Amino acid sequence: MSSELVDTHVHLCDPVFDPDRQDVLARARRSGVGAVLAVGETLQDAAANLELSESYAEVLPAAGLYPANADMSKAEEMCAFIRRERARLAAIGEVGLDFRIAESASEQELQREVFRMFIRLSLELDLPLNVHSRSAGRYAVAMLLEHGANRVQMHAFDGKAGSAAPAVEAGSFFSVPPSVSRSRQKQKLVKQLPLSCLLLETDAPVLGPNPEERNEPANLTLSLQAVAEIKDVSEEQVREAVMENTARLYGNLSNSTASR
Repeated sequence: MSSELVDTHVHLCDPVFDPDRQDVLARARRSGVGAVLAVGETLQDAAANLELSESYAEVLPAAGLYPANADMSKAEEMCAFIRRERARLAAIGEVGLDFRIAESASEQELQREVFRMFIRLSLELDLPLNVHSRSAGRYAVAMLLEHGANRVQMHAFDGKAGSAAPAVEAGSFFSVPPSVSRSRQKQKLVKQLPLSCLLLETDAPVLGPNPEERNEPANLTLSLQAVAEIKDVSEEQVREAVMENTARLYGNLSNSTASR
């Protein structure tokens, strides 16, 4: 397994990185981040992530439909894309539920239908799910358990440890962004969840240590430091654990070893 960290959730195709994406990745590399899992929200993002993976060895592409974009025809298009490009993709994501966006019962049911499609696709293709679950953590967890999802990352989980517990027991992982430094909820979650289920992410360009500044993958080390402090263990213990956890979920993530 590589000795470098993996940013397991970053929006590298975001236009905010267009002026200096190469420098952003260089800074990540210098900070010890050896690979970034580039998630997407649309079909356009998915195509862009594949292009980025051809240009940058450290970029591992994912494809998904953000819950705000829930639409059955778009979901079917995305599923067809993922099937077609399965050998080049590291994950399906980001997908899931967002009940802060979907307030009506019909909107929430549409999100559930779309999420169900991606859960089934994950099982069909044996690809990990990179899951968004804002204001819907326990509902997302229930759906994942109901359908037997077995390769799951809950990204920036905003629920309580009690809501996370069934997913932890089922072998799911929970990724910690740098915003943990300013979020009491995330600090409580990290304190109560076992180190054996934690991953690191940035969710760049958002969820950084300062909400007014652009976040980037180099800040992954801030997540690592925060987890070590909250759990009162050494940074090296956290580093070893999250690298092992990342390998358990995603395999040895690098363009030199991933199937291309």
